[in-house]
Amino acid sequence: MLQNTKDIYGCTLTATDGDIGHVKDFYFDDKTWVIRYAVADTGSWLSGRQVLLSPHALGKIDLYAKSLHVKLHKKQIEGSPSIETHKPVSRQYEMEYFQYYGWPAYWNGGAMWGLGGYPVLLPPSREEMQSLQQHHHRDDKHLQSAKAVDGYDIQTTDGSLGRVTGFMIDPKSWAIREVAVEAGHWYSGKEILIATSKIERISYEDSKVFVSLTQADLQRTADHELAKGRS
Repeated sequence: MLQNTKDIYGCTLTATDGDIGHVKDFYFDDKTWVIRYAVADTGSWLSGRQVLLSPHALGKIDLYAKSLHVKLHKKQIEGSPSIETHKPVSRQYEMEYFQYYGWPAYWNGGAMWGLGGYPVLLPPSREEMQSLQQHHHRDDKHLQSAKAVDGYDIQTTDGSLGRVTGFMIDPKSWAIREVAVEAGHWYSGKEILIATSKIERISYEDSKVFVSLTQADLQRTADHELAKGRS
């Protein structure tokens, strides 16, 4: 079952030996539409320091208990590389991060998670390490804050409607399948879902998400989903 990111924000992050804080945000790749990191606010445990957690480390989401399990020890997380807040995640940082944990780098290979289809715990190969060196100084321009996109306007081919209220993710692969949208007055303020395959681009300068659909297309989609829910 898909989960909305807005329901995961604030969830307690539970490591194998205790709580480490809560989910503050997610960084996602706006080209492949997959979550790359959960942003953890560690509160008083690490003096307010934020850390990134790759889906390699993320376990079960329990929305009833408002918790997200982390398959790491607190000591491992404490020793992980620190991120600089308010700055893009650099490939240099990611290189150090994946080396520290011994995980394969997602940017190698053509699949969503590099050489494999899903996050798996395998040590990086020599070829992966060489690739890391080649990307030494590049910031990953496609990593974006999911929370920052909340509230962006949806721009159809014939006008604007509604605003983004969250991302619907697959908790196994951490792929973003759909964008949740509050439709506004034209659909009685109800929430509709737009497949990420229909999104053309995100304009961060204009705070808009452009979709390759008309308002009529979205009306038909919303009516179809509503009919399914009633059946």
